[in-house]
Amino acid sequence: MSITGPGSVTALNIQAVTNMNNQLNTLSTELSTNQAAQTYAGLGSQAGVALALNAQLSAINGYSSTATTVGTTLTVAQSVLTQIGSSGSAVQQAVNSQGAFNLNNNGQTTTQAAAQTQLDQILSLLNTQVGNNYIFSGSAMDQPSVASTADILNGNGAQAGLTQVIAERLQADQGTNGLGRLVIPAAVGSTLSVGEDVAGSPFGFKLASVSSNLTGATASGPSGSPPSISVNLSSNPNSGDTIQFKLTLPDSTSQTITLQATTASPPGANQFTIGATPTATAANMQAALTSAVTSLAQTALPAASAVAAANNFFSSDPPQRVSGPPFNTATSLVSGTAANTVFWYTGENGSTPARNTATAQVGTATTIAYGMRANEQAISSLVANVAVLAATTYSASNPNAQASYQALSAKVAANLDAPSGTQSISDIEADLANAQTTVSNATKYNTQTQTTLTDMLQGIDGVDQNKIGEEILTIQNSLSASLSVTARLAQLSLVNFLAPSTG
Repeated sequence: MSITGPGSVTALNIQAVTNMNNQLNTLSTELSTNQAAQTYAGLGSQAGVALALNAQLSAINGYSSTATTVGTTLTVAQSVLTQIGSSGSAVQQAVNSQGAFNLNNNGQTTTQAAAQTQLDQILSLLNTQVGNNYIFSGSAMDQPSVASTADILNGNGAQAGLTQVIAERLQADQGTNGLGRLVIPAAVGSTLSVGEDVAGSPFGFKLASVSSNLTGATASGPSGSPPSISVNLSSNPNSGDTIQFKLTLPDSTSQTITLQATTASPPGANQFTIGATPTATAANMQAALTSAVTSLAQTALPAASAVAAANNFFSSDPPQRVSGPPFNTATSLVSGTAANTVFWYTGENGSTPARNTATAQVGTATTIAYGMRANEQAISSLVANVAVLAATTYSASNPNAQASYQALSAKVAANLDAPSGTQSISDIEADLANAQTTVSNATKYNTQTQTTLTDMLQGIDGVDQNKIGEEILTIQNSLSASLSVTARLAQLSLVNFLAPSTG
């Protein structure tokens, strides 16, 4: 018969306690992590499935994070575009409702001073950043989108700003004779003519058409190189008869000069006196046409010239300016360089469509394009028209100043309404709204997918919290009992079983 001593029993109990303690630690880890295993190896045959599901979940989480970032950018961009549009509307409203023509010490009206404030705000908005990214710089998000207001208007050192470009363009458009680059020679006999000074020149007035109901007159042109119009009087016209010369201005708008025959001497504005002979009448008509063209060259032409210069400055890359000096006899435009001209847009300007300059994958099969450039047509046109108002100045001693300013104001007001068929601020907003809808839909799908994948992983790697709790409680009770028994056994000795000696 073998007898197992208390030491052996105690060792077995200690081993049992150790095992239960290990189980308790494992269950506690499962309870805290909600995972049945801490490594894929612990999942056995389900390890591959769990690995694939975790990879999908990680990708979806990445898409969701990207969607959140892009969503923030789109929200900020929409707010910026709304404010830019509001600035344009404010300028347009101010132009349409302005009062008396009063100039400040800078040679500008109150409306023009307000336009410069709005321009500064617009340019500041175009340099908006989300995080460290300039959102209107195309793909070059690490660099500002536009130059400063001061540099754009006034230049920077050797770099010409808009004010200088406008002044040079006006010289080129008005020419040396004050007739807007038209040539109106003295009538030859009973024939009057008017022509452009240089074929192919972009400057000054361009002859568009002539229309006559003068009795006994033959009007033809424009034709030839450079184009010209001729009017031959075979007899004197009747009083009240008219002839119209349609001119195209540098900003592609048109102006019509209507001359009326009269017997009055001296004649009224835009009238010519019927002379004793057709030759005398032709001479009087030539004088009336010269006067009318001179007036337009001091009023409508400066306004159109300024708008054309602003368009070339803001809408061309590189900006276009008059080839000179001298400027009043120039016959072509030349590209400005970084050395001699301020480039108002300082972001990326490649051939990729603006939206495609920033793309992001926001879902498993969903990629959106949400890039923007400050020089997109809608934005550059708005900036150009606000800037031209802010850049022009007038002299209180110039009798044509008010008429010229009114002509410019009318052009700016009209141009701030995007012409049909051209991009508008609302078109950009619509593009971004579509992107926002895509992001929203992708986010909802991502959330649903995350829930599904999480549930699937829970089925493989998850634990029942209640069941784990019960198991922990059971082991804790068993562990407590085992520890008590082990403690008692550890105190046993053979002496405890021997009878005491009786002496």
